Amino acid sequence: MEQYKRMGEDGSVPFRSSRFFCVGNRWYFTTREGFDSGPYATRDRAHIGLKRFLHVVKLLPDEEALH
Repeated sequence: MEQYKRMGEDGSVPFRSSRFFCVGNRWYFTTREGFDSGPYATRDRAHIGLKRFLHVVKLLPDEEALH
């Protein structure tokens, strides 16, 4: 897995793992904040769910804008 820094990260690159995991033939994705979403019937469906989730997050106002 390619290691790269994300916006807001300083120092060495932390360990990264896949956002997707399978439990009992059902697929889930996890966020940086520790939120797990699912179940989805396939990994592809979980990937679509993640894209939708990220789209909604981008629409939310920044925390700094709320203060």
